[in-house]
Amino acid sequence: MPTRDPSSPPADREHSSRLLLQRVRAGDAGALAALMDQSRVFVRRYVGARLGPRLRARGEVDDYVQEAIVRTFEFAPQIEPCDTAQLHGLLARISDNVLRDQHEHHGAQCRRAEAETALTGTGLNHPADTATTPGSVAGQREDHSWVRLAVELLEPEDRLVVMRHEWYGETFAAIGARLGVGENAARMRFQRALPKLLQKVQQLRSGRIEEACGS
Repeated sequence: MPTRDPSSPPADREHSSRLLLQRVRAGDAGALAALMDQSRVFVRRYVGARLGPRLRARGEVDDYVQEAIVRTFEFAPQIEPCDTAQLHGLLARISDNVLRDQHEHHGAQCRRAEAETALTGTGLNHPADTATTPGSVAGQREDHSWVRLAVELLEPEDRLVVMRHEWYGETFAAIGARLGVGENAARMRFQRALPKLLQKVQQLRSGRIEEACGS
């Protein structure tokens, strides 16, 4: 008889998560609240295993957990994970970003207001090689959540250059200094990140969540 991987969620919790996901997709606000509460169990364990002494000294574990939960469910109102594993993959990526942001001294306080004004543009019908700003990836207001989530799923250096340039208004010279590269190299990384951002938006919109969460 096969044995169950001890790191996987118990069968009853897996079943409960599937039911909650179905109810969330049907617009059940109570199910969304329950799913967020249930997700805390996974995020607390995940964050606790990765939290170094510096961040432990700066804040409580539950503060980082709450930020990861809020960011995930705020940035992904349209996302439809088909199972608990996909949802956990998304939570893990965003939890990593929360810890990374805290190391960079930029957390929730300044991110959201700047994101709202930065992510405006003319539509999602641009081919990948013509996207020149995150605004050219985002179109109507309802598309903003897809772009914000896609930014969270970029590789760390791509995410940094997009966030720093578009959301915080940093120059490519300043971003290059952070990355240990020259101004032109930082500018090129930004331009190369935009097609990747568009690809992730397309993956998310088509339900290919595992691809979007991958490298």
